Amino acid sequence: MNSISALLSMIRFSHTLFALPFAVLSAIWAWATPFPNQQAVPFRWQQVVGIVCCMVFARIAAMAFNRLVDRHIDALNPRTNTRHLPAGTLTVKSVFWLTCFSSVGFIASCFWFWPNPWPVCLCIPVLLFLLGYSYAKRFTAWSHYWLGAALWLAPLCAWIAIRGEVLWGNPADLLPAAALGLAVFLWVGGFDVIYACQDVEFDRRHGLHSLPVRWGVLGALRGAALSHLLMLITLAVLPFAFPQLGLHWIYLSGIVLVAALIAFEHFLVRPDDLSRVNLAFFHVNVVISLGLLVVGTLDVIW
Repeated sequence: MNSISALLSMIRFSHTLFALPFAVLSAIWAWATPFPNQQAVPFRWQQVVGIVCCMVFARIAAMAFNRLVDRHIDALNPRTNTRHLPAGTLTVKSVFWLTCFSSVGFIASCFWFWPNPWPVCLCIPVLLFLLGYSYAKRFTAWSHYWLGAALWLAPLCAWIAIRGEVLWGNPADLLPAAALGLAVFLWVGGFDVIYACQDVEFDRRHGLHSLPVRWGVLGALRGAALSHLLMLITLAVLPFAFPQLGLHWIYLSGIVLVAALIAFEHFLVRPDDLSRVNLAFFHVNVVISLGLLVVGTLDVIW
């Protein structure tokens, strides 16, 4: 039991809530939005199971692999040297096998959507992209937006899993999910920039790349604020760009609340005071993702 608890703690299982709500919201919109011939998309419980399993296994695989790849760097960083692998709480072997098990679980979960072939065809490229993020900070300052792109895939892949057969004749059907994914991309990239400000001096000394290293903390925080402003604009435009989604005042009211939470997040973090980054990063962002799921669902089913 202690090993299981340590593994769950290492992968921060609760942080699956960052991406899962957007995959579920995209699926709800996919079911609720009629096909071009005005027929509804049939709801199937096996698709719900598939989405949840894919998201959980993908999150575990990516996080476990990240801990494996970064274990030597984590051991040198005072902020991270108490993590499970540097501290010896977990072994490299156990985390390696967790990565393998979760990767196989993700691939197997894609068969829940059969006879839609797209999830099965795309699962390996998607998994490789997710795992590739762990190396990004070694060669690009834009690694934060690799993470954003990884979470962009959540609503995009959920939409494809539900409506894959439409893509052959009408690729534009994917645009609502792509727009929602763009908002996720900007949101996640922005808050990962904020999180990386904690390690700016360490990263600079060890030749690691990040926007705080390139622009300084103040410049990085301004860049994150711009990213979040573009996220809010993207979310606000969605109902008008895609009226077929049926989003109205409930959703738009929710966007106003999200804007207030984003402003609060940036109020918490100052260039000369990064002590409240974890509050901004973990607590506020979970409220944002769950809140968008609630208002985006209510407006569709109301």
